[in-house]
Amino acid sequence: MKEILLPLFYLPPVSWFTKFLEEDSQIVLEQYENFPKQTYRNRANIYGANGRLSLIIPIRHKGHRTYKDIDMSYAEDWRKQHWKSIKNAYQTSAFFEYYEDRLKEIYDFEGSSLFDFNQRTLHVLLSILKVERAYSLNTKYVDQHDYDFRAYFSAKAAPPLYPPYFQGFSDRFGFLSDLSVLDLICNIGPESSTYIKNAIN
Repeated sequence: MKEILLPLFYLPPVSWFTKFLEEDSQIVLEQYENFPKQTYRNRANIYGANGRLSLIIPIRHKGHRTYKDIDMSYAEDWRKQHWKSIKNAYQTSAFFEYYEDRLKEIYDFEGSSLFDFNQRTLHVLLSILKVERAYSLNTKYVDQHDYDFRAYFSAKAAPPLYPPYFQGFSDRFGFLSDLSVLDLICNIGPESSTYIKNAIN
């Protein structure tokens, strides 16, 4: 059984879940890497009224560069801003109201650790997807790994193309592929996990 090394993201894109839920694999999440800027570790893309919208968690710069030691900044109330953006984007979608209370739990987090926040977010998403998936955290940094996906996902490159599903603003901007799994959940609800598994294949 292969061991897949993955970064831990904020409201991960569909492509991340295609690796995380890959069968016959053991998942290890990276916590000891030097924190890279401008990645999904502290940002997520959703479908807003004006197209692709990035939600970015501000980071406190205090000298620490190891991911597990990175703290979120609360100088601005980004949790309130992100939740407002999500509501504006998805409140008319087919399944937002059904999942609203559980999604809101993500933003009740009181700690400062970005890694801990992202882990909590992952647990909420897996609960909504009704998927059980064991994973472990690495205990030290390694330079090379046989199945290393730490640098595989790019927030700036053209996204991988997946089969279209209905999106709320697609009449304006067309289908946007590989947004946060949140987009999938709000638009196709219980079919989300099946969509991801089909995307793996």
